[in-house]
Amino acid sequence: MFPAQWSIWCVLLTLRMSAGVLEISGYDSQEVICSQGLSDCTMKDEMFLTVAENDAVDVRNLTPHFKLCCKDREPCTLCLEIDTEIDIQLDKHMEDEGHSGLDEEDYSGEETRNPKGIQASVTVCYKAPLTMPLCKKVEFTVNHAAFTQQNKAKLSIVITEPVGVSFSSQVTVHSSKPSHLRREVVAPSLDEVCSQELQELVEECHVPRLSSIINRERNQVELLSAGSNESLPSVCVQYEKNGRCQIWNRTTIPLDSVPSCMCFQVWEENDQRSRRSQSCPFVKIDFFQRNVWQNVSVSVGQGEMNNNCTMLSWNLSAPCRLVGEVWPCHKENSCREMKGFRQQLANGTWRQNSKGQWENIGVFEDIDLERSPCVMVKVEGLVRELGPFCFNNTDRLHWSLLVVGVMLLVCLTVLVIYLLHDFVKKWAWSWNHGRFVEIGRKRHVVLLSPPDVDDGVSESVCRLGSLLCNQGFSVSVDQWSRKEQCNLGPLPWLHSQLLELKSHGGRIVLVLTRKALERAEEWTHKEVINTKEEDEGLLQIWSPYSDVFTASLCLIQADKQLGRTGERFLLVKFDSHPCSDKGLPEPLQGLPLLQLPSQTQTLLTELTVGGTQRGLGRRTWRQSF
Repeated sequence: MFPAQWSIWCVLLTLRMSAGVLEISGYDSQEVICSQGLSDCTMKDEMFLTVAENDAVDVRNLTPHFKLCCKDREPCTLCLEIDTEIDIQLDKHMEDEGHSGLDEEDYSGEETRNPKGIQASVTVCYKAPLTMPLCKKVEFTVNHAAFTQQNKAKLSIVITEPVGVSFSSQVTVHSSKPSHLRREVVAPSLDEVCSQELQELVEECHVPRLSSIINRERNQVELLSAGSNESLPSVCVQYEKNGRCQIWNRTTIPLDSVPSCMCFQVWEENDQRSRRSQSCPFVKIDFFQRNVWQNVSVSVGQGEMNNNCTMLSWNLSAPCRLVGEVWPCHKENSCREMKGFRQQLANGTWRQNSKGQWENIGVFEDIDLERSPCVMVKVEGLVRELGPFCFNNTDRLHWSLLVVGVMLLVCLTVLVIYLLHDFVKKWAWSWNHGRFVEIGRKRHVVLLSPPDVDDGVSESVCRLGSLLCNQGFSVSVDQWSRKEQCNLGPLPWLHSQLLELKSHGGRIVLVLTRKALERAEEWTHKEVINTKEEDEGLLQIWSPYSDVFTASLCLIQADKQLGRTGERFLLVKFDSHPCSDKGLPEPLQGLPLLQLPSQTQTLLTELTVGGTQRGLGRRTWRQSF
């Protein structure tokens, strides 16, 4: 029945399927096979709405199934084969043709007129999802001699690449009137078709595959595209075949990160809906099984039953699902098992968490948690047991946390005292002297030079000003402010500095030399200042507007009259510039006097503390110069 130009071959290969047997066969243009007694079988498409009734042929049974139709050197395609059993009522056919009432002689006459037999037809339809029903009409000739004793026949309809049908499609097959038989059939899935034997025959089975190379020298697994030198296709990694698949874009994996249940799915790039190939290349390798055992973790906690009895809960996680046992124990010299509580890991429910780890959760009821029980784990294939994993009693934990907290507080206090050592010293000094130090406040210092400023004195004053700046003081040196003094005048400039002292606190440091003491001694002669008949030049010298040193003597005298001796002024002298052997002249008496550099630290402390009646301001140094 097949033309000779086609190369015909059939492979009797089957797949286990819910719909039955999938057959692979050759095919050509002949798509219908008729049983003995029928001839000249032809098939053509028929519109579903125009199917004509044929009471002479009745469909008694429909058996649809799918098979793969293959031609030589071409990919196989999916075919729908419908085996049909029909009844042909010759009497009805004769009535339809207008030959009712004929006897046997009339039949022989009819056969003589139509030597090939009687013409008849049958129509079978199929419907795939989202398509209109499509019908096939089979026309054939009935041999009179074959139907003298029986009126049954069989037809096999083969529909190549049925419209709207693909792998896993559900198809409805039904006959036309009058029987209206209906059958359901499901096409095999692509995974069923693409078995090891069939994947070369079906074009849809051609998917990229992955190969892995274990490189122990580099301590890694290398992933390659199998069978080609192309770049790695789209890959996702999963733990266990039914685990969640996560996108993977690296070509290497560290050996210690590969568990035995690691699997890969591969598909064509940029087409996640295409068929995927799956491989689990590390299942039977002992080295990767050890990676699973080394990454088993168990946590133990407290639970509560409905009857308010306590229970011991456990949570085991691992890269792969495990087979083994879990039991509670009391930790003494070794962990002594509590009999009758063993649980099988295989009986529990394994779930994959957000990190890809497999978790199994269970409980042990009626366990005394006061004795801090533990849990032991025995994994199939591992010689030693894992554990013990112990429950921490919360009361003991609270005491431990309290002790640790006290120790941390003590350590923190010691550290703070060490870091704030200088501040603590200043506070202690201030306490001993009757007040507190304003720590961290930037104080102002006005440094005044003596009237005879030679190079040596000027250099010493500048070094002292720099030292005070480095110590964090706001320093104003008269030698650095000559332009302001010229614009304002000595006394107004000094008053402006006193405003800074009032805002920020601080002192005026007056540097003494032999010439400065002489000038202060001369300044005490009131008649020189008050005699109006004196020379105008001499009056200009003793005027408070003549120089800063003279202006400072006026302010010191004013402080004395107000009872504020030593609050704003402080005297210093340098060892490198000796003064006279006499005591301090009257205007400077009562002011604190420090000798530099031997009393530099005392000077810094006094400037930090500031002037006060309880500080150095109440002390008077009467030294010989």
